[in-house]
Amino acid sequence: MTGLDDNDYLRRILTADVYDIAVETPLDDAPSLSARTGNRVLLKREDLQPVFSFKVRGAYNKMAKLSPEQRARGVICSSAGNHAQGVALAAAELGCRAVIVMPVTTPALKVDAVRARGAEVVLHGESYSDAETEAHRLMAEQGLEFVHPFDDPDVIAGQGTVAMELLRQHPGPIDAVFVAIGGGGLISGIATYLKALRPDIRIIGVQTEDSDAMARSVDAGEIIELDDVGLFSDGTAVRRVGDETFRLVQRHVDKILRVDTDAACAAIKDVFGDTRAILEPAGALAIAGLKHYAEQTGATGQTFVAIACGANMNFDRLRFVSERAEIGERREAVFAVTIPEERGSFRRFCAEIGDRSVTEFNYRISGAAEAHVFVGIETQHRNEAAEISDQLEGAGFTTLDLTGDELAKVHLRHLVGGKSPLAGDEVLYRFEFPERPGALMRFLANMRPDWNISLFHYRNHGADYGRVLVGMQVPSDDQAAFGEFLGELGYRHWDETSNPAYQLFLGG
Repeated sequence: MTGLDDNDYLRRILTADVYDIAVETPLDDAPSLSARTGNRVLLKREDLQPVFSFKVRGAYNKMAKLSPEQRARGVICSSAGNHAQGVALAAAELGCRAVIVMPVTTPALKVDAVRARGAEVVLHGESYSDAETEAHRLMAEQGLEFVHPFDDPDVIAGQGTVAMELLRQHPGPIDAVFVAIGGGGLISGIATYLKALRPDIRIIGVQTEDSDAMARSVDAGEIIELDDVGLFSDGTAVRRVGDETFRLVQRHVDKILRVDTDAACAAIKDVFGDTRAILEPAGALAIAGLKHYAEQTGATGQTFVAIACGANMNFDRLRFVSERAEIGERREAVFAVTIPEERGSFRRFCAEIGDRSVTEFNYRISGAAEAHVFVGIETQHRNEAAEISDQLEGAGFTTLDLTGDELAKVHLRHLVGGKSPLAGDEVLYRFEFPERPGALMRFLANMRPDWNISLFHYRNHGADYGRVLVGMQVPSDDQAAFGEFLGELGYRHWDETSNPAYQLFLGG
Protein backbone atom coordinates (compact mmCIF):
# COMPACT_ATOMS: atom_id res chain seq x y z
CA MET A 1 0.00 0.00 0.00
CA THR A 2 1.36 3.42 -0.95
CA GLY A 3 1.58 5.60 2.12
CA LEU A 4 -0.28 8.89 2.05
CA ASP A 5 1.32 11.95 3.64
CA ASP A 6 -0.07 13.54 6.79
CA ASN A 7 -1.84 16.33 4.90
CA ASP A 8 -3.70 13.73 2.83
CA TYR A 9 -4.88 12.03 6.01
CA LEU A 10 -5.82 15.30 7.63
CA ARG A 11 -7.98 16.15 4.62
CA ARG A 12 -9.55 12.66 4.59
CA ILE A 13 -10.39 12.86 8.29
CA LEU A 14 -11.89 16.35 8.01
CA THR A 15 -14.06 15.22 5.10
CA ALA A 16 -14.87 11.74 6.43
CA ASP A 17 -18.44 10.63 5.90
CA VAL A 18 -19.40 8.93 9.16
CA TYR A 19 -22.29 10.79 10.77
CA ASP A 20 -25.11 9.24 8.76
CA ILE A 21 -24.93 6.38 11.27
CA ALA A 22 -22.14 7.18 13.76
CA VAL A 23 -22.75 9.60 16.63
CA GLU A 24 -20.47 12.15 18.24
CA THR A 25 -19.73 10.39 21.49
CA PRO A 26 -19.33 12.26 24.78
CA LEU A 27 -16.07 12.98 26.54
CA ASP A 28 -16.88 12.16 30.16
CA ASP A 29 -15.03 12.90 33.36
CA ALA A 30 -14.06 9.82 35.39
CA PRO A 31 -14.00 11.18 38.95
CA SER A 32 -13.04 7.98 40.76
CA LEU A 33 -10.23 7.17 38.33
CA SER A 34 -9.08 10.79 38.55
CA ALA A 35 -8.94 10.67 42.34
CA ARG A 36 -7.07 7.37 42.39
CA THR A 37 -4.46 8.30 39.78
CA GLY A 38 -3.98 11.90 40.89
CA ASN A 39 -4.69 13.14 37.36
CA ARG A 40 -7.76 14.32 35.50
CA VAL A 41 -9.05 11.33 33.55
CA LEU A 42 -11.46 11.77 30.63
CA LEU A 43 -13.15 8.88 28.80
CA LYS A 44 -14.05 9.16 25.12
CA ARG A 45 -17.17 7.00 25.09
CA GLU A 46 -17.00 5.05 21.81
CA ASP A 47 -18.87 2.27 23.62
CA LEU A 48 -21.98 4.41 23.03
CA GLN A 49 -21.93 4.03 19.22
CA PRO A 50 -24.91 2.22 17.62
CA VAL A 51 -22.90 -1.02 17.45
CA PHE A 52 -21.20 -0.32 20.81
CA SER A 53 -17.83 0.20 19.13
CA PHE A 54 -15.84 2.76 17.13
CA LYS A 55 -15.63 0.31 14.21
CA VAL A 56 -18.76 1.72 12.59
CA ARG A 57 -16.87 4.94 11.76
CA GLY A 58 -14.23 3.37 9.53
CA ALA A 59 -16.57 0.82 7.96
CA TYR A 60 -19.12 3.43 6.94
CA ASN A 61 -16.55 5.93 5.68
CA LYS A 62 -14.99 3.27 3.46
CA MET A 63 -18.31 2.06 2.09
CA ALA A 64 -19.82 5.53 1.59
CA LYS A 65 -16.87 6.42 -0.64
CA LEU A 66 -17.35 3.42 -2.94
CA SER A 67 -18.81 4.18 -6.36
CA PRO A 68 -22.46 3.29 -7.04
CA GLU A 69 -21.22 0.44 -9.24
CA GLN A 70 -19.01 -0.95 -6.45
CA ARG A 71 -21.81 -0.78 -3.90
CA ALA A 72 -24.16 -2.47 -6.35
CA ARG A 73 -21.80 -5.45 -6.47
CA GLY A 74 -21.75 -5.64 -2.66
CA VAL A 75 -19.07 -5.75 0.02
CA ILE A 76 -17.36 -8.48 1.99
CA CYS A 77 -15.26 -8.62 5.13
CA SER A 78 -13.84 -11.16 7.53
CA SER A 79 -14.46 -10.54 11.20
CA ALA A 80 -15.62 -12.26 14.35
CA GLY A 81 -16.82 -9.15 16.15
CA ASN A 82 -17.19 -5.39 16.06
CA HIS A 83 -16.02 -4.77 12.48
CA ALA A 84 -18.61 -7.26 11.23
CA GLN A 85 -21.40 -5.37 12.97
CA GLY A 86 -20.11 -2.05 11.65
CA VAL A 87 -20.06 -3.32 8.06
CA ALA A 88 -23.51 -4.88 8.45
CA LEU A 89 -25.01 -1.63 9.80
CA ALA A 90 -23.32 0.45 7.10
CA ALA A 91 -24.60 -1.89 4.37
CA ALA A 92 -28.14 -1.64 5.73
CA GLU A 93 -27.92 2.17 5.66
CA LEU A 94 -26.43 2.26 2.15
CA GLY A 95 -28.72 -0.43 0.76
CA CYS A 96 -26.01 -2.77 -0.45
CA ARG A 97 -25.30 -6.45 -0.04
CA ALA A 98 -22.87 -7.42 2.72
CA VAL A 99 -21.21 -10.81 3.16
CA ILE A 100 -19.44 -11.42 6.49
CA VAL A 101 -17.11 -14.41 6.78
CA MET A 102 -16.74 -15.52 10.39
CA PRO A 103 -14.90 -18.46 11.98
CA VAL A 104 -17.12 -21.37 12.95
CA THR A 105 -16.01 -20.78 16.55
CA THR A 106 -17.71 -17.35 16.68
CA PRO A 107 -20.24 -17.16 19.54
CA ALA A 108 -23.85 -17.42 18.40
CA LEU A 109 -24.55 -14.04 20.03
CA LYS A 110 -22.28 -12.26 17.55
CA VAL A 111 -23.45 -14.27 14.56
CA ASP A 112 -27.08 -13.47 15.37
CA ALA A 113 -26.27 -9.77 15.85
CA VAL A 114 -24.74 -9.55 12.36
CA ARG A 115 -27.60 -11.45 10.74
CA ALA A 116 -30.12 -9.23 12.53
CA ARG A 117 -28.70 -6.27 10.58
CA GLY A 118 -29.39 -7.98 7.28
CA ALA A 119 -25.92 -9.24 6.39
CA GLU A 120 -25.17 -12.68 4.96
CA VAL A 121 -23.00 -14.74 7.31
CA VAL A 122 -20.60 -17.38 6.01
CA LEU A 123 -19.07 -19.55 8.75
CA HIS A 124 -15.69 -20.88 7.67
CA GLY A 125 -12.56 -22.18 9.37
CA GLU A 126 -11.36 -22.33 12.94
CA SER A 127 -9.57 -18.97 13.07
CA TYR A 128 -9.71 -15.41 11.77
CA SER A 129 -6.94 -16.27 9.28
CA ASP A 130 -9.08 -19.06 7.81
CA ALA A 131 -12.03 -16.69 7.54
CA GLU A 132 -9.92 -14.00 5.87
CA THR A 133 -8.63 -16.46 3.27
CA GLU A 134 -12.19 -17.52 2.45
CA ALA A 135 -13.32 -13.88 2.27
CA HIS A 136 -10.66 -13.10 -0.33
CA ARG A 137 -11.69 -16.18 -2.34
CA LEU A 138 -15.33 -15.11 -2.33
CA MET A 139 -14.34 -11.53 -3.17
CA ALA A 140 -12.54 -12.70 -6.32
CA GLU A 141 -15.28 -15.18 -7.22
CA GLN A 142 -18.22 -12.80 -6.84
CA GLY A 143 -16.63 -9.42 -7.59
CA LEU A 144 -17.28 -8.04 -4.09
CA GLU A 145 -15.46 -5.08 -2.53
CA PHE A 146 -13.31 -5.98 0.48
CA VAL A 147 -13.70 -3.76 3.56
CA HIS A 148 -10.54 -4.21 5.62
CA PRO A 149 -10.92 -3.87 9.40
CA PHE A 150 -7.88 -1.59 9.76
CA ASP A 151 -5.36 -1.41 6.92
CA ASP A 152 -7.16 0.98 4.56
CA PRO A 153 -6.79 4.80 4.34
CA ASP A 154 -10.54 5.41 4.34
CA VAL A 155 -11.05 3.12 7.33
CA ILE A 156 -8.17 4.85 9.16
CA ALA A 157 -9.62 8.27 8.31
CA GLY A 158 -13.03 7.24 9.62
CA GLN A 159 -11.47 6.21 12.93
CA GLY A 160 -9.56 9.49 12.99
CA THR A 161 -12.82 11.40 13.46
CA VAL A 162 -12.60 10.34 17.12
CA ALA A 163 -9.64 12.73 17.49
CA MET A 164 -11.43 15.49 15.59
CA GLU A 165 -14.28 15.33 18.10
CA LEU A 166 -11.88 15.10 21.03
CA LEU A 167 -10.12 18.40 20.28
CA ARG A 168 -13.43 20.13 19.69
CA GLN A 169 -14.81 18.84 22.99
CA HIS A 170 -11.67 19.64 25.00
CA PRO A 171 -9.62 22.47 23.47
CA GLY A 172 -7.63 22.84 26.71
CA PRO A 173 -4.39 21.08 27.69
CA ILE A 174 -4.15 17.32 27.14
CA ASP A 175 -0.98 15.59 28.25
CA ALA A 176 -1.58 12.12 26.81
CA VAL A 177 -4.17 10.10 24.91
CA PHE A 178 -4.31 6.34 25.46
CA VAL A 179 -5.59 4.05 22.69
CA ALA A 180 -5.96 0.27 22.44
CA ILE A 181 -4.12 -1.36 19.53
CA GLY A 182 -5.17 -4.44 17.59
CA GLY A 183 -4.39 -4.03 13.92
CA GLY A 184 -3.72 -0.34 14.45
CA GLY A 185 -6.53 1.42 12.57
CA LEU A 186 -7.90 3.41 15.51
CA ILE A 187 -4.59 4.65 16.86
CA SER A 188 -3.31 5.44 13.35
CA GLY A 189 -6.23 7.75 12.63
CA ILE A 190 -6.16 9.38 16.07
CA ALA A 191 -2.37 9.83 16.18
CA THR A 192 -2.10 11.25 12.66
CA TYR A 193 -4.78 13.87 13.35
CA LEU A 194 -3.52 14.85 16.81
CA LYS A 195 0.14 15.09 15.82
CA ALA A 196 -0.82 17.34 12.89
CA LEU A 197 -2.72 19.79 15.10
CA ARG A 198 -1.40 19.22 18.63
CA PRO A 199 2.07 17.64 18.44
CA ASP A 200 2.55 18.32 22.17
CA ILE A 201 0.04 15.56 23.07
CA ARG A 202 1.67 12.21 23.76
CA ILE A 203 0.00 9.28 21.98
CA ILE A 204 0.32 6.04 23.93
CA GLY A 205 -0.84 2.70 22.57
CA VAL A 206 -1.89 -0.19 24.78
CA GLN A 207 -1.79 -3.92 24.01
CA THR A 208 -2.16 -7.12 25.99
CA GLU A 209 1.03 -9.02 26.75
CA ASP A 210 -0.14 -11.99 24.68
CA SER A 211 -1.35 -9.99 21.64
CA ASP A 212 1.41 -7.44 21.14
CA ALA A 213 2.13 -7.67 17.41
CA MET A 214 2.40 -3.88 16.99
CA ALA A 215 4.72 -3.42 19.97
CA ARG A 216 7.01 -6.20 18.77
CA SER A 217 6.99 -4.82 15.23
CA VAL A 218 7.89 -1.31 16.38
CA ASP A 219 10.67 -2.69 18.58
CA ALA A 220 12.05 -4.71 15.66
CA GLY A 221 11.65 -1.97 13.05
CA GLU A 222 9.72 -4.37 10.81
CA ILE A 223 6.40 -6.16 10.88
CA ILE A 224 6.49 -9.24 13.10
CA GLU A 225 3.75 -11.84 12.68
CA LEU A 226 2.83 -13.70 15.87
CA ASP A 227 2.41 -17.47 15.87
CA ASP A 228 -0.36 -17.27 18.47
CA VAL A 229 -2.40 -14.56 20.13
CA GLY A 230 -4.31 -14.46 23.39
CA LEU A 231 -8.07 -14.33 22.92
CA PHE A 232 -9.31 -12.75 26.16
CA SER A 233 -9.14 -9.32 24.53
CA ASP A 234 -10.58 -10.69 21.29
CA GLY A 235 -11.13 -7.22 19.82
CA THR A 236 -7.35 -6.69 19.66
CA ALA A 237 -6.28 -10.29 18.97
CA VAL A 238 -4.37 -9.67 15.72
CA ARG A 239 -1.42 -11.78 14.61
CA ARG A 240 -0.18 -9.31 11.96
CA VAL A 241 -0.69 -5.56 11.91
CA GLY A 242 -1.28 -3.62 8.69
CA ASP A 243 1.47 -2.24 6.47
CA GLU A 244 -0.04 1.25 6.53
CA THR A 245 -0.96 1.20 10.21
CA PHE A 246 2.57 0.07 11.07
CA ARG A 247 4.01 3.00 9.12
CA LEU A 248 1.73 5.51 10.83
CA VAL A 249 2.31 4.09 14.31
CA GLN A 250 6.06 4.21 13.79
CA ARG A 251 5.76 7.84 12.74
CA HIS A 252 3.29 9.22 15.29
CA VAL A 253 2.92 7.03 18.38
CA ASP A 254 5.17 7.96 21.30
CA LYS A 255 5.00 4.75 23.31
CA ILE A 256 3.29 1.35 23.46
CA LEU A 257 2.50 -0.23 26.81
CA ARG A 258 1.68 -3.87 27.52
CA VAL A 259 -0.83 -4.87 30.21
CA ASP A 260 -1.95 -8.27 31.45
CA THR A 261 -5.39 -9.85 31.71
CA ASP A 262 -5.79 -8.91 35.37
CA ALA A 263 -5.11 -5.24 34.60
CA ALA A 264 -7.75 -5.29 31.85
CA CYS A 265 -10.29 -6.81 34.25
CA ALA A 266 -9.49 -4.17 36.86
CA ALA A 267 -10.00 -1.44 34.24
CA ILE A 268 -13.43 -2.87 33.33
CA LYS A 269 -14.37 -2.59 36.99
CA ASP A 270 -12.96 0.94 37.23
CA VAL A 271 -15.03 2.17 34.29
CA PHE A 272 -18.13 0.51 35.71
CA GLY A 273 -17.53 2.39 38.94
CA ASP A 274 -17.45 5.74 37.15
CA THR A 275 -20.04 5.19 34.40
CA ARG A 276 -22.03 2.02 35.24
CA ALA A 277 -21.09 0.81 31.74
CA ILE A 278 -19.45 -2.58 31.18
CA LEU A 279 -16.69 -2.43 28.58
CA GLU A 280 -15.35 -5.43 26.72
CA PRO A 281 -11.68 -6.30 27.44
CA ALA A 282 -10.39 -4.52 24.32
CA GLY A 283 -12.56 -1.53 25.17
CA ALA A 284 -10.89 -1.20 28.58
CA LEU A 285 -7.25 -1.58 27.48
CA ALA A 286 -6.69 2.17 27.15
CA ILE A 287 -7.83 2.68 30.74
CA ALA A 288 -5.54 -0.12 31.95
CA GLY A 289 -2.65 1.51 30.11
CA LEU A 290 -3.46 4.92 31.57
CA LYS A 291 -3.35 3.53 35.11
CA HIS A 292 -0.08 1.72 34.39
CA TYR A 293 1.47 4.88 32.93
CA ALA A 294 0.41 7.04 35.88
CA GLU A 295 1.93 4.57 38.33
CA GLN A 296 5.06 3.98 36.27
CA THR A 297 5.83 7.67 35.74
CA GLY A 298 4.46 9.06 39.00
CA ALA A 299 2.55 11.66 36.98
CA THR A 300 0.16 13.91 38.92
CA GLY A 301 -1.99 16.88 38.01
CA GLN A 302 -2.02 16.03 34.30
CA THR A 303 -4.93 15.57 31.91
CA PHE A 304 -5.25 12.11 30.36
CA VAL A 305 -7.79 10.88 27.81
CA ALA A 306 -8.55 7.18 27.37
CA ILE A 307 -10.58 5.89 24.42
CA ALA A 308 -13.25 3.52 25.77
CA CYS A 309 -13.52 1.84 22.41
CA GLY A 310 -16.02 -1.00 22.79
CA ALA A 311 -18.66 -2.66 24.94
CA ASN A 312 -19.54 -5.89 23.15
CA MET A 313 -18.96 -7.99 26.24
CA ASN A 314 -19.94 -11.63 26.33
CA PHE A 315 -22.08 -12.04 29.44
CA ASP A 316 -20.47 -15.33 30.39
CA ARG A 317 -17.11 -13.56 30.86
CA LEU A 318 -18.35 -11.43 33.72
CA ARG A 319 -17.63 -14.03 36.42
CA PHE A 320 -14.02 -14.28 35.25
CA VAL A 321 -13.67 -10.50 35.07
CA SER A 322 -15.07 -10.11 38.57
CA GLU A 323 -12.69 -12.68 40.04
CA ARG A 324 -9.60 -11.27 38.35
CA ALA A 325 -10.34 -7.57 38.81
CA GLU A 326 -9.32 -7.53 42.46
CA ILE A 327 -5.97 -9.14 41.66
CA GLY A 328 -5.44 -6.78 38.74
CA GLU A 329 -6.00 -3.84 41.04
CA ARG A 330 -3.74 -5.45 43.66
CA ARG A 331 -6.69 -5.49 46.02
CA GLU A 332 -6.41 -9.24 46.50
CA ALA A 333 -3.41 -11.44 47.16
CA VAL A 334 -3.58 -15.23 47.09
CA PHE A 335 -1.36 -17.60 49.03
CA ALA A 336 -0.68 -21.27 49.63
CA VAL A 337 0.02 -21.65 53.34
CA THR A 338 1.25 -24.80 55.06
CA ILE A 339 0.11 -25.22 58.68
CA PRO A 340 0.69 -28.07 61.15
CA GLU A 341 -2.15 -30.61 61.17
CA GLU A 342 -2.78 -30.23 64.88
CA ARG A 343 -5.49 -28.87 67.15
CA GLY A 344 -5.53 -25.09 67.32
CA SER A 345 -3.24 -24.38 64.35
CA PHE A 346 -6.17 -23.31 62.14
CA ARG A 347 -7.34 -20.85 64.78
CA ARG A 348 -3.77 -19.55 65.20
CA PHE A 349 -3.50 -19.06 61.44
CA CYS A 350 -6.78 -17.11 61.37
CA ALA A 351 -5.56 -14.95 64.25
CA GLU A 352 -2.53 -13.96 62.16
CA ILE A 353 -4.85 -12.82 59.35
CA GLY A 354 -6.64 -10.71 61.96
CA ASP A 355 -9.21 -8.19 60.77
CA ARG A 356 -8.15 -8.36 57.14
CA SER A 357 -11.01 -9.32 54.82
CA VAL A 358 -10.66 -12.89 53.53
CA THR A 359 -11.83 -13.16 49.93
CA GLU A 360 -11.41 -16.92 49.56
CA PHE A 361 -10.51 -19.90 51.70
CA ASN A 362 -10.01 -23.47 50.49
CA TYR A 363 -8.82 -26.33 52.67
CA ARG A 364 -9.16 -30.12 52.71
CA ILE A 365 -7.48 -32.41 55.22
CA SER A 366 -4.89 -34.42 53.31
CA GLY A 367 -1.97 -35.44 55.50
CA ALA A 368 -1.34 -36.43 59.08
CA ALA A 369 1.46 -33.91 59.66
CA GLU A 370 0.69 -30.85 57.53
CA ALA A 371 -2.29 -29.04 56.02
CA HIS A 372 -2.22 -26.90 52.88
CA VAL A 373 -4.53 -23.90 52.75
CA PHE A 374 -5.37 -21.77 49.69
CA VAL A 375 -6.37 -18.31 50.90
CA GLY A 376 -7.21 -14.97 49.27
CA ILE A 377 -6.85 -11.78 51.33
CA GLU A 378 -8.02 -8.27 50.49
CA THR A 379 -5.10 -5.84 50.32
CA GLN A 380 -4.93 -2.07 50.55
CA HIS A 381 -1.69 -1.38 48.67
CA ARG A 382 0.70 -3.10 46.28
CA ASN A 383 3.31 -4.06 48.88
CA GLU A 384 0.87 -5.61 51.34
CA ALA A 385 1.10 -9.10 49.80
CA ALA A 386 4.79 -9.25 50.68
CA GLU A 387 4.04 -7.93 54.17
CA ILE A 388 1.40 -10.61 54.76
CA SER A 389 3.74 -13.32 53.48
CA ASP A 390 6.49 -12.16 55.85
CA GLN A 391 4.05 -12.05 58.79
CA LEU A 392 2.82 -15.59 58.18
CA GLU A 393 6.36 -16.89 57.73
CA GLY A 394 7.33 -15.18 60.99
CA ALA A 395 4.50 -17.02 62.74
CA GLY A 396 5.89 -20.34 61.56
CA PHE A 397 3.62 -20.92 58.54
CA THR A 398 5.41 -21.73 55.28
CA THR A 399 3.84 -19.35 52.75
CA LEU A 400 3.91 -19.22 48.95
CA ASP A 401 2.63 -16.03 47.28
CA LEU A 402 0.50 -17.14 44.30
CA THR A 403 -0.82 -13.71 43.27
CA GLY A 404 1.07 -13.83 39.97
CA ASP A 405 0.60 -17.56 39.32
CA GLU A 406 -1.78 -18.13 36.41
CA LEU A 407 -2.25 -21.85 37.13
CA ALA A 408 -3.29 -21.13 40.70
CA LYS A 409 -5.61 -18.24 39.80
CA VAL A 410 -7.41 -20.01 36.96
CA HIS A 411 -7.46 -23.66 38.01
CA LEU A 412 -6.03 -24.72 41.36
CA ARG A 413 -8.30 -22.47 43.43
CA HIS A 414 -11.20 -24.65 42.25
CA LEU A 415 -9.49 -28.00 42.76
CA VAL A 416 -8.48 -27.95 46.41
CA GLY A 417 -10.21 -30.95 47.93
CA GLY A 418 -11.07 -34.54 47.20
CA LYS A 419 -11.70 -37.61 49.29
CA SER A 420 -9.52 -38.08 52.37
CA PRO A 421 -9.03 -41.25 54.43
CA LEU A 422 -8.26 -39.00 57.41
CA ALA A 423 -11.73 -37.41 57.46
CA GLY A 424 -13.38 -39.85 59.86
CA ASP A 425 -16.64 -38.89 61.61
CA GLU A 426 -16.98 -35.98 59.17
CA VAL A 427 -20.16 -33.95 59.02
CA LEU A 428 -20.65 -31.37 56.27
CA TYR A 429 -22.56 -28.14 56.77
CA ARG A 430 -23.30 -25.08 54.67
CA PHE A 431 -23.34 -21.81 56.60
CA GLU A 432 -24.20 -18.20 55.88
CA PHE A 433 -21.63 -16.08 57.70
CA PRO A 434 -22.26 -12.33 58.08
CA GLU A 435 -19.82 -10.52 55.77
CA ARG A 436 -17.99 -8.66 58.50
CA PRO A 437 -14.62 -9.02 60.25
CA GLY A 438 -14.71 -11.46 63.13
CA ALA A 439 -17.42 -13.78 61.79
CA LEU A 440 -14.96 -16.62 61.21
CA MET A 441 -13.23 -16.13 64.57
CA ARG A 442 -16.60 -16.24 66.33
CA PHE A 443 -17.27 -19.56 64.61
CA LEU A 444 -13.90 -20.94 65.72
CA ALA A 445 -14.23 -19.61 69.28
CA ASN A 446 -17.57 -21.39 69.74
CA MET A 447 -16.27 -24.71 68.38
CA ARG A 448 -15.10 -27.36 70.77
CA PRO A 449 -11.31 -27.74 70.37
CA ASP A 450 -11.57 -31.51 69.82
CA TRP A 451 -13.78 -31.06 66.70
CA ASN A 452 -11.22 -30.88 63.94
CA ILE A 453 -12.00 -28.87 60.78
CA SER A 454 -11.40 -31.25 57.88
CA LEU A 455 -12.76 -29.11 55.02
CA PHE A 456 -13.33 -25.40 54.58
CA HIS A 457 -14.40 -23.45 51.50
CA TYR A 458 -15.36 -19.80 51.28
CA ARG A 459 -15.43 -17.26 48.44
CA ASN A 460 -16.54 -13.64 48.79
CA HIS A 461 -19.24 -12.95 46.19
CA GLY A 462 -20.04 -9.41 47.24
CA ALA A 463 -23.23 -10.28 49.11
CA ASP A 464 -24.31 -9.43 52.65
CA TYR A 465 -23.67 -13.03 53.69
CA GLY A 466 -20.71 -15.26 52.93
CA ARG A 467 -21.55 -18.79 51.85
CA VAL A 468 -19.24 -21.17 53.65
CA LEU A 469 -18.86 -24.94 53.41
CA VAL A 470 -17.35 -26.59 56.49
CA GLY A 471 -16.43 -30.20 57.20
CA MET A 472 -15.88 -31.08 60.88
CA GLN A 473 -14.90 -34.32 62.53
CA VAL A 474 -17.58 -34.75 65.20
CA PRO A 475 -17.78 -38.15 66.96
CA SER A 476 -21.26 -39.66 67.13
CA ASP A 477 -21.28 -39.23 70.94
CA ASP A 478 -20.97 -35.46 70.46
CA GLN A 479 -24.01 -34.95 68.24
CA ALA A 480 -26.07 -33.36 71.01
CA ALA A 481 -23.26 -30.97 71.89
CA PHE A 482 -22.83 -30.18 68.22
CA GLY A 483 -26.52 -29.26 67.96
CA GLU A 484 -26.09 -26.89 70.92
CA PHE A 485 -23.07 -25.32 69.18
CA LEU A 486 -25.16 -24.64 66.06
CA GLY A 487 -27.89 -23.05 68.15
CA GLU A 488 -25.52 -20.80 70.07
CA LEU A 489 -23.72 -19.76 66.90
CA GLY A 490 -26.89 -18.34 65.38
CA TYR A 491 -25.72 -18.55 61.74
CA ARG A 492 -28.11 -20.02 59.14
CA HIS A 493 -26.96 -23.53 58.29
CA TRP A 494 -27.86 -26.64 56.30
CA ASP A 495 -26.74 -30.24 56.92
CA GLU A 496 -25.18 -31.56 53.68
CA THR A 497 -23.66 -34.74 55.08
CA SER A 498 -26.04 -36.93 53.08
CA ASN A 499 -25.76 -34.87 49.90
CA PRO A 500 -24.98 -37.35 47.06
CA ALA A 501 -22.54 -34.96 45.38
CA TYR A 502 -20.57 -34.70 48.61
CA GLN A 503 -20.55 -38.47 49.01
CA LEU A 504 -19.37 -38.92 45.44
CA PHE A 505 -16.53 -36.37 45.36
CA LEU A 506 -15.53 -35.57 48.94
CA GLY A 507 -16.95 -38.18 51.31
CA GLY A 508 -14.86 -40.82 52.99
